[in-house]
Amino acid sequence: MTKQEASERYCIPIGLLDEYESWGLCREVKRVMGSWQYDDSDLDRLSLIMTLHDAGFTGGEIEIYMRLFMDGDQTKEQRMQMLKQRRDRAMDEIHFKEAQLERLDYLRHNIKSVKPEQGAQR
Repeated sequence: MTKQEASERYCIPIGLLDEYESWGLCREVKRVMGSWQYDDSDLDRLSLIMTLHDAGFTGGEIEIYMRLFMDGDQTKEQRMQMLKQRRDRAMDEIHFKEAQLERLDYLRHNIKSVKPEQGAQR
């Protein structure tokens, strides 16, 4: 399958495929008539890359994770640490957004609880 076909069929941005190729992780990808040909193992790795991307990993973090992944089971702890760190950052972001929502709800409550004559006096 060509890069264009992989992009269209699996909704993978061409830029991400270019980045994947630049990392040199395309062990199974073969060049045929000037274009990359992806097989099932490449698509499996690209699926993992998309999952990492959707989980908030940066391109550099994805590259590091994928290099560790390609090195096999001996890197399991390092990959778990990366996932834990990303999860912790996501939880921090969630807590920050929850605090923002509480403030917005407080302000909305204040507006709703003001009687018309009180609003004119302010």
